[in-house]
Formats: sequence, structure tokens, C-alpha cells
Amino acid sequence: MNGNIIELVDLTKKYGDFTAVDSLNLAVKKGEVFGLLGPNGAGKSTTILMLLGLTEPTSGSVRVCGIDPVTNPIEVKKRVGYLPEDVGFYFNLTGWENLMFTARLNSLSGKEAVAKVNSLIERVGLRDAAEKKTGQYSRGMIQRLGLAEVLLKSPEVIILDEPTLGIDPTGVVELLQLIVRLSREDGITVLFSSHYLHQVQQVCDRVGIFVDGRLIAEGNLKQLSGKLYEGAPYIIEAGVNFDGIDLKNTRPEEWLQEKLRGIEGFIAVKPGADSYNIECQTDLSAVISKTIVMAGAGLNYLNKKEYGLDEIYNRYFEGGRSNGRRH
Repeated sequence: MNGNIIELVDLTKKYGDFTAVDSLNLAVKKGEVFGLLGPNGAGKSTTILMLLGLTEPTSGSVRVCGIDPVTNPIEVKKRVGYLPEDVGFYFNLTGWENLMFTARLNSLSGKEAVAKVNSLIERVGLRDAAEKKTGQYSRGMIQRLGLAEVLLKSPEVIILDEPTLGIDPTGVVELLQLIVRLSREDGITVLFSSHYLHQVQQVCDRVGIFVDGRLIAEGNLKQLSGKLYEGAPYIIEAGVNFDGIDLKNTRPEEWLQEKLRGIEGFIAVKPGADSYNIECQTDLSAVISKTIVMAGAGLNYLNKKEYGLDEIYNRYFEGGRSNGRRH
């Protein structure tokens, strides 16, 4: 597997004339938390179905834990835990009883099942609710119980499909923290499918951006922003006070441009809402601040601007849509 626990090569799924997943190439390493990010209908769930062997690809190949889910879906299911958007439990049974039922389905013996169920209920924070019927559970509690159920078979990979939908903000934070902790403690690879950018940014080591069935970019935030803003990887946001400066009928950004022109690695100045964005090839914060002050202007603040996932995603999404073959 070369360290990759998931490998997709030119993976394609068509339904008639509609291409749901288009030539997908992706590798996920053991222990990673990888985010599949994209709007509804982007192809994330179809990709998950192919990973689990629940639908066959039209072309290309898929390997999970070194196994082809097309020819050997049962072996893949033994190693992969799947938490869908809507988890099904028997609402007339308690959380503990539901997990015991699943433990028996996974051929765990009586004592082993009891020990493991009790341990997992503790780990997902449901000890006080273990004897409550799941019909009384909140959405967040149901998802945590779902995680416990997934962990019963000690999976190598967990696939989470929109796990936070319908959960209150506090429950979302708790669930995300739980996902990261379980991955780190047990070395589990997590595939996290979502269209909530800030959640993906909080928990994922790397992100794949899906648009219209295509993976248009993948990497960590630094790699994604580096590719997207290749010409100007550093943006210095400056709050400049021009009181007492004779601009001589030039715009403030032009004055700044002229003063900074001689600095090696400086690219350009662009006006922002209440500040100026100074584009650079390297982090020039120190020399920029000194130059502005020495030129007689006031410097209210200077920040190195870092691109968040929302800005990166929107830029990639717009580019992916404009270059896409399907509309």
C-alpha cells in the first residue's frame, strides 16, 4: 500500500449520460484525517459508496486497506466503519442495548461484548445516558452513539458522511473533538465528508475540494493557498495613517507602492476596505513597517494575512465551475 490506506486511480462513476465522479485520483495515508469538501451533489457520497463496495465504478480502480471493494466488499466492510448522515437505532432500546445488539452481530462473545460496549460508551461521553432509550437522545447523542457502534469492530478506517448535520453548536464542537481524539489515540484513518468549511478546517490534516464530480485540488491549507496564490504567497495587511503626508494628488496606494518599490520581494499594493494589502514573495513585515514609518506615515497595525479555507474554497470552487465540462 506504500503507506496509503486508501488509493483511488482514475475512478469514474456514470449514471447514463450523467458523470457523478469524474477521473478521481486520490491517496490517503494511514492515520490521516482527510476532508472531502464540496457542495451537495459534488460526488462525495458516490465516492464513499464506491469505497464501501456498495456501488461499482464505471472505470478506474479503488483500494481500501489494500483490498478491492468491487471484488471483495465483505473484507473491506470488516476493516471500515461507516457513519452515515442518518444513523438508524432501535428507539425502544437503550443506548447500551443497541450497542450490545450490534456487538452480537459482530460475533463478539458475551463478556467481551459487555466490556467493549461499556468502554466505548465511556469514550464517547454517553455513560450517563447509557440506560436511556435512544428515542430520548438528541441528534448529537445519536451521532456519538453511532461512533461507538462504528468502533465496535476496531476499524482501520472510519468514513463519516455529513456527521454534524442537525447538531447544535456545542454538540458539533464535542463531536469534532471526539473524532480527532479517536483518530490520534487509535491511529484510525478518518475520511470526513462535509460541506461545512470551518468544521473541515478544524479537524482535517488534508482536504480534497470537489466540484461537479471532480477533485480540483487537494492538500493542507498551506499547500492549497500556495498553489492558488502562487504569485504572491504572502499578504501583509497594513493600517496606514496618512495625516500630515502631502500625497501630491496621488492615491494612497500609489504613494505606498512608490515607497516600497525598492524592497526585494515586494510585488504590489492593493487597497482593502480600511487598510492596504501588500503582496510579497516572502514575509517582509519588519522591513515594510520600518519603511512606512521612516517615510513619515503613521502605522496603526500590520498583520500577516493567512488564507482560511473559506477563501481558498471559494476561489477554487469558482475556478472549478468555470473550467468544468458539465453545468
